[in-house]
Amino acid sequence: MRIKNVLANKNVMLRLGVTLLLILVFRIASFIPIPLFNVELFQGQAQWGAGFLGILNSYTGQALSRFSVLSLGISPYITASIAIQLLQMIIPQMKEWQEEGEVGKAKTSRATRWLALFLGLAQALLLILGTGVRGSQIQVGVDSGFFTYLYMALAVTAGTAFAIWIADTITAKGIGNGSSILIGIGVLTSIPVMIGTLSDKYLGTDNAWDVVIYVLILVLYVAILLGVVYMNIAKRKIPISYANRQGGAVRTDSNIPLKINSAGVLPVIFASTLLSVPLSIIGFLESSIDANTQSWIRSIFSYNEPIGFILYVILIVVFSFFYTFMMTNPHKIADNLSKSNAYIPGVRPGDDTKNYIARILFKVTVVGTVYLVVLAALPIITAWVFGFAGQEAANITLGGTGLLIVVGVAADTTSQLEAQANQETYQGLF
Repeated sequence: MRIKNVLANKNVMLRLGVTLLLILVFRIASFIPIPLFNVELFQGQAQWGAGFLGILNSYTGQALSRFSVLSLGISPYITASIAIQLLQMIIPQMKEWQEEGEVGKAKTSRATRWLALFLGLAQALLLILGTGVRGSQIQVGVDSGFFTYLYMALAVTAGTAFAIWIADTITAKGIGNGSSILIGIGVLTSIPVMIGTLSDKYLGTDNAWDVVIYVLILVLYVAILLGVVYMNIAKRKIPISYANRQGGAVRTDSNIPLKINSAGVLPVIFASTLLSVPLSIIGFLESSIDANTQSWIRSIFSYNEPIGFILYVILIVVFSFFYTFMMTNPHKIADNLSKSNAYIPGVRPGDDTKNYIARILFKVTVVGTVYLVVLAALPIITAWVFGFAGQEAANITLGGTGLLIVVGVAADTTSQLEAQANQETYQGLF
């Protein structure tokens, strides 16, 4: 019946068509190489590994490994959005934007876009300058001066601006959140790469145990996927009652739903991004840093090492609690309940309600944080158990943030699709 409602709704079908068309355009553009860049030389040599660059390559649908103009994808915009949210908690003037309605949203959106373009240009320069020996990135016969590098970086930045436009258009005239959909599509394209890598590793031999391991890995992947789906919809509901001031009646059919994983994938992205900064720096300055210092830095900041993994877990825990309590404010919830003449049964309004919600939110966040840590650690653990290393570990990811993103995007897009299909009144697309 739900599919029938979607197919019968011309407005929804048109929006779905716009979404699919823009995704197709985005995927085609991801194969356009960076101008003047010696792509053929580096495609065969680049090893992205399972670190931050490997994650970024997955999010962009392997556009980074192809050195495409969409090598950075929508990631600078996501980083800028997170940075603006944090700045709005610190800078009073930016905090006022949240209370200015549509005008404030326009200011926030404009600031986010400008910051995204600045970050995109900085990351593009680092990407191009850090790919190898100076001058080897440039095609033969082209001057390797500063303006050539700047030109290539501007081309990648333009790709990011194009990705932002695609995402905004999907959000406005398509189905779902455009930014999330582009990242989700990028992650989905890594699944065939994973299957192909597994097939080459286990199905090209005469050993029967390799086939068993191959099937076991696929079953484990499906089991992890089902677990992520369950945790994505899991909620802790706090029952609330409404008192009718006129008749004195009490209604108790409502609740406050608190998601088990309220922070989503952001804590993992934050943690991996912070750990990647020193690793990226020593990668770019490899020739000027001695081997012992490089080894020491990698042992601390690489989450494939014991110390780095502990630091990785600590950062996920800190960011998970920080972001959850930033997005879900117990004081605001208690205040809104009081204004709506609602209360939690057995709990006094005011500070008692605020403290009660804070305690429940803390317990829920503990469970969600443990879930995030396990999910983030699964690719590392499975790579160690099955002996994946190097590019294999980057291609074969059992668990991790990718599944969390795909499941979240699929659930959000499906709910929006159903909501629009079930509307009784419709408006034109344009």
